[in-house]
Amino acid sequence: MNLELGVHKLYGTLDCISMALTCTFNRWGTLLAVGCNDGRIVIWDFLTRGIAKIISAHIHPVCSLCWSRDGHKLVSASTDNIVSQWDVLTGDCDQRFRFPSPILKLQYHPRDMDKVLVCPMKSAPVLLTLSDSKHVVLPVDDDSDLNVVAAFDRRGEYIYTGNAKGKILVLNTNTQELVASFRVTTGTSNTTAIKSIEFARKGSCFLINTADRIIRVYDGREILTCGRDGEPEPMQKLQDLVNRTPWKRCCFSGDGEYIVAGSARQHALYIWEKSIGNLVKILHGTRGELLLDVAVRMPEENWSAFAPDFKELDENVEYEERESEFDIEDEDKSEPEQTGADAAEDEEVDVTTVDPIVAFCSSDEELEDYKALLYLPIAPEVEDPEENPFGPPPDASVQTSAPEDALAGGDKKQRQPSSDGGPAKKKARTTTIELQGVPSDGEREERNNKYAHQKPCQGSGFYILDTGQDLYFHQLETGN
Repeated sequence: MNLELGVHKLYGTLDCISMALTCTFNRWGTLLAVGCNDGRIVIWDFLTRGIAKIISAHIHPVCSLCWSRDGHKLVSASTDNIVSQWDVLTGDCDQRFRFPSPILKLQYHPRDMDKVLVCPMKSAPVLLTLSDSKHVVLPVDDDSDLNVVAAFDRRGEYIYTGNAKGKILVLNTNTQELVASFRVTTGTSNTTAIKSIEFARKGSCFLINTADRIIRVYDGREILTCGRDGEPEPMQKLQDLVNRTPWKRCCFSGDGEYIVAGSARQHALYIWEKSIGNLVKILHGTRGELLLDVAVRMPEENWSAFAPDFKELDENVEYEERESEFDIEDEDKSEPEQTGADAAEDEEVDVTTVDPIVAFCSSDEELEDYKALLYLPIAPEVEDPEENPFGPPPDASVQTSAPEDALAGGDKKQRQPSSDGGPAKKKARTTTIELQGVPSDGEREERNNKYAHQKPCQGSGFYILDTGQDLYFHQLETGN
Protein backbone atom coordinates (compact mmCIF):
# COMPACT_ATOMS: atom_id res chain seq x y z
CA MET A 1 0.00 0.00 0.00
CA ASN A 2 1.52 3.29 -1.07
CA LEU A 3 0.01 6.14 0.87
CA GLU A 4 2.19 8.78 -0.79
CA LEU A 5 0.89 7.93 -4.26
CA GLY A 6 -2.73 8.53 -3.45
CA VAL A 7 -4.38 5.86 -1.35
CA HIS A 8 -6.92 8.56 -0.52
CA LYS A 9 -8.07 8.75 -4.13
CA LEU A 10 -11.26 6.99 -5.15
CA TYR A 11 -10.21 4.75 -8.03
CA GLY A 12 -13.80 4.05 -9.02
CA THR A 13 -16.90 2.06 -8.16
CA LEU A 14 -18.02 -1.30 -9.52
CA ASP A 15 -21.71 -1.25 -10.31
CA CYS A 16 -22.87 -4.71 -9.29
CA ILE A 17 -26.05 -6.12 -10.77
CA SER A 18 -27.60 -6.69 -7.36
CA MET A 19 -26.80 -5.85 -3.75
CA ALA A 20 -23.27 -6.93 -2.78
CA LEU A 21 -22.90 -8.56 0.63
CA THR A 22 -19.33 -9.89 0.70
CA CYS A 23 -16.23 -9.62 -1.49
CA THR A 24 -12.73 -11.05 -1.67
CA PHE A 25 -9.70 -10.78 -3.96
CA ASN A 26 -7.71 -13.70 -5.24
CA ARG A 27 -4.12 -14.04 -4.13
CA TRP A 28 -2.75 -11.73 -6.84
CA GLY A 29 -5.48 -9.09 -6.75
CA THR A 30 -6.44 -9.60 -10.40
CA LEU A 31 -9.92 -11.07 -9.82
CA LEU A 32 -12.55 -9.89 -7.36
CA ALA A 33 -15.38 -12.23 -6.31
CA VAL A 34 -18.55 -10.57 -5.01
CA GLY A 35 -21.38 -12.44 -3.27
CA CYS A 36 -24.82 -10.94 -3.86
CA ASN A 37 -28.15 -11.05 -2.06
CA ASP A 38 -29.80 -12.92 -4.95
CA GLY A 39 -27.40 -15.87 -4.57
CA ARG A 40 -25.17 -15.04 -7.51
CA ILE A 41 -21.36 -14.75 -7.47
CA VAL A 42 -20.04 -12.00 -9.73
CA ILE A 43 -16.33 -12.22 -10.65
CA TRP A 44 -14.74 -8.94 -11.77
CA ASP A 45 -11.54 -8.46 -13.72
CA PHE A 46 -10.07 -5.77 -11.52
CA LEU A 47 -7.64 -4.47 -14.14
CA THR A 48 -10.32 -3.78 -16.75
CA ARG A 49 -13.09 -3.14 -14.16
CA GLY A 50 -15.37 -5.46 -16.14
CA ILE A 51 -17.43 -8.52 -15.22
CA ALA A 52 -15.57 -11.67 -16.26
CA LYS A 53 -18.09 -14.30 -15.08
CA ILE A 54 -21.41 -14.63 -13.27
CA ILE A 55 -22.13 -17.86 -11.38
CA SER A 56 -25.71 -18.62 -10.34
CA ALA A 57 -24.50 -20.22 -7.15
CA HIS A 58 -27.28 -20.20 -4.55
CA ILE A 59 -30.94 -19.43 -4.12
CA HIS A 60 -30.43 -17.51 -0.89
CA PRO A 61 -27.97 -14.65 -0.24
CA VAL A 62 -24.24 -15.41 -0.24
CA CYS A 63 -22.69 -14.68 3.15
CA SER A 64 -19.04 -15.79 2.78
CA LEU A 65 -16.49 -16.40 -0.01
CA CYS A 66 -12.90 -17.63 -0.23
CA TRP A 67 -10.45 -18.29 -3.10
CA SER A 68 -8.17 -21.30 -3.27
CA ARG A 69 -4.42 -20.72 -3.37
CA ASP A 70 -4.09 -21.26 -7.13
CA GLY A 71 -7.28 -19.33 -7.94
CA HIS A 72 -8.97 -22.20 -9.81
CA LYS A 73 -11.52 -22.94 -7.05
CA LEU A 74 -13.94 -20.79 -5.08
CA VAL A 75 -15.86 -21.88 -1.99
CA SER A 76 -19.05 -20.08 -0.95
CA ALA A 77 -21.64 -20.20 1.81
CA SER A 78 -25.23 -18.99 1.75
CA THR A 79 -27.86 -18.25 4.36
CA ASP A 80 -29.62 -21.55 3.63
CA ASN A 81 -26.72 -23.39 5.38
CA ILE A 82 -25.17 -24.61 2.10
CA VAL A 83 -21.40 -24.63 1.46
CA SER A 84 -20.41 -25.13 -2.20
CA GLN A 85 -17.14 -25.49 -4.08
CA TRP A 86 -17.00 -23.98 -7.59
CA ASP A 87 -14.75 -24.35 -10.60
CA VAL A 88 -13.98 -20.75 -11.56
CA LEU A 89 -13.23 -21.46 -15.23
CA THR A 90 -16.32 -23.53 -16.00
CA GLY A 91 -18.67 -22.18 -13.33
CA ASP A 92 -19.66 -25.74 -12.33
CA CYS A 93 -20.31 -26.82 -8.75
CA ASP A 94 -17.93 -29.59 -7.67
CA GLN A 95 -19.70 -30.53 -4.44
CA ARG A 96 -22.00 -29.21 -1.73
CA PHE A 97 -22.23 -29.55 2.02
CA ARG A 98 -25.44 -28.98 3.96
CA PHE A 99 -24.97 -27.76 7.54
CA PRO A 100 -27.65 -27.68 10.25
CA SER A 101 -26.99 -24.01 11.09
CA PRO A 102 -26.04 -20.81 9.21
CA ILE A 103 -22.39 -20.24 8.29
CA LEU A 104 -20.51 -17.25 9.67
CA LYS A 105 -17.20 -17.70 7.84
CA LEU A 106 -15.28 -20.18 5.71
CA GLN A 107 -11.64 -20.27 4.66
CA TYR A 108 -9.45 -22.42 2.43
CA HIS A 109 -6.30 -23.92 3.89
CA PRO A 110 -3.48 -21.59 2.76
CA ARG A 111 -1.42 -24.47 1.36
CA ASP A 112 -3.78 -27.46 1.06
CA MET A 113 -6.75 -27.00 -1.29
CA ASP A 114 -8.38 -30.14 0.10
CA LYS A 115 -9.19 -28.58 3.48
CA VAL A 116 -11.75 -25.88 4.30
CA LEU A 117 -12.38 -24.33 7.70
CA VAL A 118 -16.08 -23.63 8.38
CA CYS A 119 -17.47 -21.61 11.31
CA PRO A 120 -21.17 -22.48 11.83
CA MET A 121 -23.37 -20.36 14.07
CA LYS A 122 -23.84 -21.66 17.61
CA SER A 123 -21.44 -24.55 16.98
CA ALA A 124 -17.77 -25.41 17.19
CA PRO A 125 -15.66 -24.81 14.04
CA VAL A 126 -15.51 -27.64 11.53
CA LEU A 127 -12.54 -28.71 9.40
CA LEU A 128 -13.79 -30.17 6.09
CA THR A 129 -11.84 -32.55 3.87
CA LEU A 130 -13.18 -32.15 0.32
CA SER A 131 -11.74 -35.31 -1.24
CA ASP A 132 -13.54 -37.78 1.04
CA SER A 133 -16.31 -35.42 2.34
CA LYS A 134 -15.29 -36.03 5.94
CA HIS A 135 -15.30 -33.45 8.70
CA VAL A 136 -13.67 -32.95 12.10
CA VAL A 137 -15.20 -30.81 14.84
CA LEU A 138 -12.50 -28.74 16.53
CA PRO A 139 -12.26 -28.76 20.34
CA VAL A 140 -13.47 -25.68 22.22
CA ASP A 141 -12.58 -24.23 25.60
CA ASP A 142 -16.12 -24.17 27.02
CA ASP A 143 -18.91 -26.40 25.70
CA SER A 144 -21.53 -23.94 26.94
CA ASP A 145 -20.00 -21.08 24.90
CA LEU A 146 -20.31 -21.96 21.21
CA ASN A 147 -19.97 -18.45 19.76
CA VAL A 148 -16.60 -19.39 18.27
CA VAL A 149 -14.65 -17.82 15.40
CA ALA A 150 -11.61 -19.47 13.81
CA ALA A 151 -8.90 -18.80 11.23
CA PHE A 152 -5.85 -20.50 9.73
CA ASP A 153 -2.48 -18.93 10.32
CA ARG A 154 -0.41 -17.72 7.36
CA ARG A 155 0.86 -21.17 6.37
CA GLY A 156 -1.99 -23.29 7.72
CA GLU A 157 0.08 -25.04 10.37
CA TYR A 158 -2.17 -23.87 13.21
CA ILE A 159 -5.80 -22.90 13.70
CA TYR A 160 -6.62 -20.02 16.03
CA THR A 161 -10.07 -20.05 17.67
CA GLY A 162 -11.70 -17.43 19.90
CA ASN A 163 -14.92 -17.50 21.90
CA ALA A 164 -17.24 -14.98 23.56
CA LYS A 165 -15.27 -15.15 26.81
CA GLY A 166 -12.08 -13.86 25.22
CA LYS A 167 -10.23 -17.19 25.22
CA ILE A 168 -7.88 -17.86 22.28
CA LEU A 169 -6.87 -21.46 21.51
CA VAL A 170 -4.06 -22.43 19.13
CA LEU A 171 -4.64 -25.90 17.66
CA ASN A 172 -2.41 -28.03 15.48
CA THR A 173 -4.14 -28.37 12.10
CA ASN A 174 -3.22 -32.03 11.55
CA THR A 175 -3.76 -33.42 15.06
CA GLN A 176 -6.19 -30.81 16.50
CA GLU A 177 -4.11 -30.81 19.70
CA LEU A 178 -3.89 -27.71 21.88
CA VAL A 179 -0.53 -25.98 21.41
CA ALA A 180 -1.01 -22.62 23.12
CA SER A 181 -3.75 -20.52 24.69
CA PHE A 182 -4.29 -17.13 26.28
CA ARG A 183 -7.15 -14.84 27.31
CA VAL A 184 -7.82 -11.36 25.97
CA THR A 185 -8.67 -9.04 28.85
CA THR A 186 -9.59 -5.37 29.14
CA GLY A 187 -7.93 -2.88 31.49
CA THR A 188 -9.25 -4.83 34.47
CA SER A 189 -9.72 -8.56 34.80
CA ASN A 190 -12.88 -8.45 32.70
CA THR A 191 -12.89 -10.39 29.44
CA THR A 192 -14.26 -9.35 26.07
CA ALA A 193 -15.82 -11.37 23.24
CA ILE A 194 -13.75 -12.23 20.16
CA LYS A 195 -15.42 -11.06 16.92
CA SER A 196 -12.81 -12.01 14.31
CA ILE A 197 -9.19 -13.14 13.84
CA GLU A 198 -7.15 -12.08 10.80
CA PHE A 199 -3.58 -12.88 9.76
CA ALA A 200 -1.14 -10.83 7.69
CA ARG A 201 0.07 -12.27 4.38
CA LYS A 202 3.67 -11.47 5.32
CA GLY A 203 5.29 -11.92 8.69
CA SER A 204 3.89 -13.60 11.78
CA CYS A 205 1.50 -10.89 12.99
CA PHE A 206 -2.25 -11.28 13.43
CA LEU A 207 -5.03 -9.08 14.77
CA ILE A 208 -8.02 -9.73 16.99
CA ASN A 209 -11.20 -7.67 16.72
CA THR A 210 -13.02 -7.71 20.05
CA ALA A 211 -16.34 -6.48 21.37
CA ASP A 212 -14.69 -3.69 23.44
CA ARG A 213 -13.98 -1.90 20.10
CA ILE A 214 -10.20 -2.36 20.35
CA ILE A 215 -8.08 -4.03 17.67
CA ARG A 216 -5.16 -5.91 19.23
CA VAL A 217 -2.12 -6.90 17.17
CA TYR A 218 -0.06 -9.90 18.34
CA ASP A 219 3.07 -11.70 17.19
CA GLY A 220 2.36 -15.36 16.45
CA ARG A 221 5.85 -16.46 17.44
CA GLU A 222 5.40 -14.98 20.91
CA ILE A 223 2.06 -16.77 21.32
CA LEU A 224 3.67 -20.15 20.55
CA THR A 225 6.55 -19.39 22.90
CA CYS A 226 4.23 -18.57 25.82
CA GLY A 227 2.46 -21.93 25.49
CA ARG A 228 -0.72 -22.81 27.32
CA ASP A 229 -2.37 -20.20 29.56
CA GLY A 230 0.22 -17.63 28.54
CA GLU A 231 -0.03 -13.89 29.06
CA PRO A 232 1.31 -12.26 25.90
CA GLU A 233 1.19 -8.52 25.48
CA PRO A 234 -0.22 -7.08 22.25
CA MET A 235 2.16 -5.20 19.96
CA GLN A 236 -0.43 -2.53 19.25
CA LYS A 237 -3.87 -1.52 20.50
CA LEU A 238 -5.85 0.36 17.86
CA GLN A 239 -9.15 2.14 18.51
CA ASP A 240 -11.17 5.26 17.80
CA LEU A 241 -10.93 7.15 21.06
CA VAL A 242 -13.20 9.99 19.93
CA ASN A 243 -16.22 8.19 18.49
CA ARG A 244 -15.72 4.75 20.09
CA THR A 245 -16.42 3.15 16.71
CA PRO A 246 -17.22 -0.59 16.59
CA TRP A 247 -15.50 -2.42 13.74
CA LYS A 248 -17.36 -4.42 11.12
CA ARG A 249 -14.32 -5.88 9.35
CA CYS A 250 -10.57 -5.67 10.00
CA CYS A 251 -7.65 -6.86 7.88
CA PHE A 252 -4.03 -6.21 6.96
CA SER A 253 -2.83 -4.54 3.80
CA GLY A 254 -1.24 -6.67 1.08
CA ASP A 255 2.29 -6.08 2.34
CA GLY A 256 1.28 -6.34 6.01
CA GLU A 257 2.54 -2.85 6.89
CA TYR A 258 -0.88 -1.27 7.45
CA ILE A 259 -4.11 -2.29 9.18
CA VAL A 260 -7.50 -1.42 7.68
CA ALA A 261 -10.74 -1.41 9.66
CA GLY A 262 -14.27 -0.73 8.43
CA SER A 263 -16.71 1.06 10.69
CA ALA A 264 -19.94 -0.69 11.65
CA ARG A 265 -21.77 2.64 11.97
CA GLN A 266 -20.99 4.39 8.70
CA HIS A 267 -19.21 4.01 5.39
CA ALA A 268 -15.69 4.80 6.64
CA LEU A 269 -12.29 3.08 6.53
CA TYR A 270 -9.61 3.66 9.15
CA ILE A 271 -5.96 2.98 8.24
CA TRP A 272 -3.20 2.57 10.83
CA GLU A 273 0.51 1.97 10.41
CA LYS A 274 1.31 -1.34 12.09
CA SER A 275 4.85 -0.56 13.26
CA ILE A 276 3.99 2.71 15.02
CA GLY A 277 0.25 2.36 15.64
CA ASN A 278 -0.63 5.87 14.48
CA LEU A 279 -3.79 6.61 12.50
CA VAL A 280 -2.68 7.49 8.96
CA LYS A 281 -5.96 8.15 7.15
CA ILE A 282 -9.74 7.99 7.41
CA LEU A 283 -11.55 7.34 4.14
CA HIS A 284 -15.19 8.43 4.12
CA GLY A 285 -17.66 6.95 1.66
CA THR A 286 -21.15 7.99 0.70
CA ARG A 287 -23.07 9.42 3.63
CA GLY A 288 -25.95 7.23 4.75
CA GLU A 289 -24.46 3.97 3.42
CA LEU A 290 -23.32 1.11 5.63
CA LEU A 291 -20.12 -0.85 5.07
CA LEU A 292 -20.63 -4.62 4.76
CA ASP A 293 -17.19 -6.01 3.91
CA VAL A 294 -13.59 -4.98 3.23
CA ALA A 295 -11.16 -6.65 0.81
CA VAL A 296 -7.52 -5.79 0.17
CA ARG A 297 -5.25 -6.64 -2.75
CA MET A 298 -1.53 -6.74 -3.35
CA PRO A 299 -0.01 -3.28 -3.91
CA GLU A 300 0.60 -2.14 -7.46
CA GLU A 301 4.18 -1.87 -8.64
CA ASN A 302 5.69 1.58 -8.21
CA TRP A 303 7.88 2.05 -11.27
CA SER A 304 9.59 5.09 -9.76
CA ALA A 305 11.28 2.75 -7.28
CA PHE A 306 13.20 0.88 -10.01
CA ALA A 307 15.26 3.83 -11.31
CA PRO A 308 16.49 6.68 -9.10
CA ASP A 309 16.12 9.27 -11.89
CA PHE A 310 12.63 8.13 -12.93
CA LYS A 311 9.95 10.69 -12.17
CA GLU A 312 6.17 10.50 -12.41
CA LEU A 313 4.66 13.55 -14.11
CA ASP A 314 1.19 14.91 -13.54
CA GLU A 315 1.34 17.00 -16.73
CA ASN A 316 3.53 17.35 -19.81
CA VAL A 317 6.92 18.98 -19.28
CA GLU A 318 9.15 20.33 -22.03
CA TYR A 319 12.14 18.04 -22.39
CA GLU A 320 15.63 19.57 -22.51
CA GLU A 321 17.94 17.65 -24.80
CA ARG A 322 21.50 17.09 -23.75
CA GLU A 323 24.25 18.09 -26.16
CA SER A 324 25.43 14.62 -27.17
CA GLU A 325 22.28 12.64 -26.37
CA PHE A 326 21.23 11.74 -29.93
CA ASP A 327 24.70 11.65 -31.56
CA ILE A 328 25.65 8.51 -33.46
CA GLU A 329 28.87 8.26 -31.49
CA ASP A 330 29.38 9.93 -28.17
CA GLU A 331 32.78 11.55 -28.29
CA ASP A 332 32.82 12.27 -24.57
CA LYS A 333 31.96 8.71 -23.55
CA SER A 334 34.64 6.96 -21.52
CA GLU A 335 35.84 3.52 -22.51
CA PRO A 336 34.41 0.67 -20.37
CA GLU A 337 36.82 -1.15 -18.14
CA GLN A 338 37.60 -4.71 -19.23
CA THR A 339 39.17 -7.34 -17.05
CA GLY A 340 40.17 -9.49 -20.00
CA ALA A 341 40.69 -9.18 -23.72
CA ASP A 342 37.32 -10.66 -24.65
CA ALA A 343 35.38 -9.75 -21.50
CA ALA A 344 32.71 -7.76 -23.33
CA GLU A 345 32.25 -10.39 -26.04
CA ASP A 346 31.95 -13.36 -23.66
CA GLU A 347 29.27 -11.76 -21.50
CA GLU A 348 25.88 -13.44 -22.04
CA VAL A 349 22.58 -11.80 -21.26
CA ASP A 350 19.73 -14.11 -20.21
CA VAL A 351 16.54 -12.90 -21.89
CA THR A 352 14.43 -16.06 -21.44
CA THR A 353 14.36 -16.59 -17.67
CA VAL A 354 11.50 -14.80 -15.94
CA ASP A 355 12.35 -13.66 -12.44
CA PRO A 356 9.57 -14.32 -9.93
CA ILE A 357 7.77 -11.37 -8.37
CA VAL A 358 8.75 -11.26 -4.73
CA ALA A 359 5.34 -9.94 -3.64
CA PHE A 360 3.63 -13.11 -4.92
CA CYS A 361 6.05 -15.56 -3.25
CA SER A 362 6.11 -16.53 0.40
CA SER A 363 9.27 -16.52 2.46
CA ASP A 364 9.68 -20.30 2.04
CA GLU A 365 9.06 -20.28 -1.71
CA GLU A 366 11.45 -19.47 -4.52
CA LEU A 367 9.17 -19.73 -7.56
CA GLU A 368 5.67 -18.60 -8.43
CA ASP A 369 2.81 -20.96 -9.14
CA TYR A 370 2.71 -20.95 -12.95
CA LYS A 371 -0.51 -22.99 -12.96
CA ALA A 372 -2.34 -20.24 -11.12
CA LEU A 373 -5.44 -18.64 -12.60
CA LEU A 374 -4.77 -14.91 -12.91
CA TYR A 375 -7.40 -13.91 -15.48
CA LEU A 376 -10.59 -15.30 -16.97
CA PRO A 377 -11.13 -15.51 -20.74
CA ILE A 378 -14.11 -13.48 -21.90
CA ALA A 379 -16.06 -14.68 -24.95
CA PRO A 380 -17.40 -12.03 -27.33
CA GLU A 381 -21.12 -11.42 -27.26
CA VAL A 382 -22.88 -12.46 -30.49
CA GLU A 383 -26.22 -10.85 -31.20
CA ASP A 384 -27.71 -13.67 -33.37
CA PRO A 385 -25.74 -16.86 -32.67
CA GLU A 386 -26.35 -19.87 -34.88
CA GLU A 387 -27.78 -22.95 -33.25
CA ASN A 388 -24.96 -25.45 -32.62
CA PRO A 389 -22.71 -24.17 -35.47
CA PHE A 390 -19.74 -26.50 -34.79
CA GLY A 391 -21.48 -29.83 -34.35
CA PRO A 392 -24.18 -32.10 -35.75
CA PRO A 393 -27.78 -31.11 -35.29
CA PRO A 394 -29.48 -32.30 -32.14
CA ASP A 395 -31.61 -34.80 -34.09
CA ALA A 396 -28.55 -36.50 -35.52
CA SER A 397 -27.09 -37.30 -32.12
CA VAL A 398 -30.39 -38.84 -31.07
CA GLN A 399 -30.59 -40.97 -34.24
CA THR A 400 -27.01 -42.23 -34.00
CA SER A 401 -27.44 -43.24 -30.37
CA ALA A 402 -30.70 -45.11 -31.01
CA PRO A 403 -29.15 -48.36 -32.42
CA GLU A 404 -26.72 -48.53 -29.51
CA ASP A 405 -29.55 -48.23 -27.03
CA ALA A 406 -31.50 -50.95 -28.86
CA LEU A 407 -28.53 -53.31 -28.74
CA ALA A 408 -28.05 -52.63 -25.05
CA GLY A 409 -31.63 -53.64 -24.37
CA GLY A 410 -32.76 -50.15 -23.48
CA ASP A 411 -30.92 -50.17 -20.15
CA LYS A 412 -28.45 -47.50 -21.19
CA LYS A 413 -29.64 -44.03 -20.22
CA GLN A 414 -29.11 -41.23 -22.65
CA ARG A 415 -27.11 -38.27 -21.31
CA GLN A 416 -29.02 -35.08 -21.92
CA PRO A 417 -27.03 -32.29 -23.55
CA SER A 418 -26.89 -28.91 -21.90
CA SER A 419 -29.00 -26.00 -23.03
CA ASP A 420 -26.04 -24.17 -24.62
CA GLY A 421 -25.14 -27.08 -26.91
CA GLY A 422 -22.05 -28.09 -24.89
CA PRO A 423 -21.44 -31.23 -22.89
CA ALA A 424 -23.84 -32.07 -20.11
CA LYS A 425 -22.90 -30.79 -16.67
CA LYS A 426 -22.45 -33.36 -13.94
CA LYS A 427 -24.65 -33.05 -10.89
CA ALA A 428 -22.81 -31.96 -7.77
CA ARG A 429 -22.71 -34.35 -4.84
CA THR A 430 -24.39 -33.05 -1.67
CA THR A 431 -23.14 -34.18 1.74
CA THR A 432 -25.13 -33.54 4.92
CA ILE A 433 -23.02 -32.52 7.92
CA GLU A 434 -24.53 -33.43 11.28
CA LEU A 435 -23.28 -31.59 14.35
CA GLN A 436 -23.90 -32.69 17.91
CA GLY A 437 -26.39 -30.52 19.77
CA VAL A 438 -27.60 -28.73 16.62
CA PRO A 439 -31.01 -29.91 15.31
CA SER A 440 -31.34 -30.72 11.62
CA ASP A 441 -33.83 -29.06 9.29
CA GLY A 442 -36.24 -31.98 9.61
CA GLU A 443 -36.16 -31.95 13.41
CA ARG A 444 -36.58 -28.20 13.46
CA GLU A 445 -39.57 -28.31 11.13
CA GLU A 446 -41.15 -31.13 13.11
CA ARG A 447 -40.76 -29.21 16.35
CA ASN A 448 -42.23 -26.04 14.82
CA ASN A 449 -45.23 -28.00 13.49
CA LYS A 450 -45.71 -29.55 16.91
CA TYR A 451 -45.90 -26.19 18.63
CA ALA A 452 -47.88 -24.64 15.78
CA HIS A 453 -50.83 -26.97 16.46
CA GLN A 454 -50.84 -26.23 20.18
CA LYS A 455 -52.96 -23.36 21.43
CA PRO A 456 -51.47 -20.96 23.98
CA CYS A 457 -52.62 -21.32 27.56
CA GLN A 458 -55.60 -19.34 28.74
CA GLY A 459 -54.43 -15.83 29.56
CA SER A 460 -50.76 -16.57 28.92
CA GLY A 461 -50.51 -15.00 25.47
CA PHE A 462 -47.27 -16.80 24.53
CA TYR A 463 -46.26 -19.01 21.62
CA ILE A 464 -43.02 -20.87 20.92
CA LEU A 465 -40.76 -20.53 17.87
CA ASP A 466 -37.65 -22.59 17.09
CA THR A 467 -35.09 -20.59 15.08
CA GLY A 468 -32.48 -23.30 14.76
CA GLN A 469 -30.67 -23.42 18.08
CA ASP A 470 -32.89 -22.16 20.91
CA LEU A 471 -36.57 -21.98 21.72
CA TYR A 472 -37.89 -18.44 21.85
CA PHE A 473 -41.11 -17.45 23.63
CA HIS A 474 -43.00 -14.55 22.04
CA GLN A 475 -45.95 -12.71 23.57
CA LEU A 476 -49.09 -12.58 21.48
CA GLU A 477 -50.79 -9.27 20.93
CA THR A 478 -54.05 -9.21 22.84
CA GLY A 479 -56.78 -6.69 23.21
CA ASN A 480 -56.14 -6.29 26.93
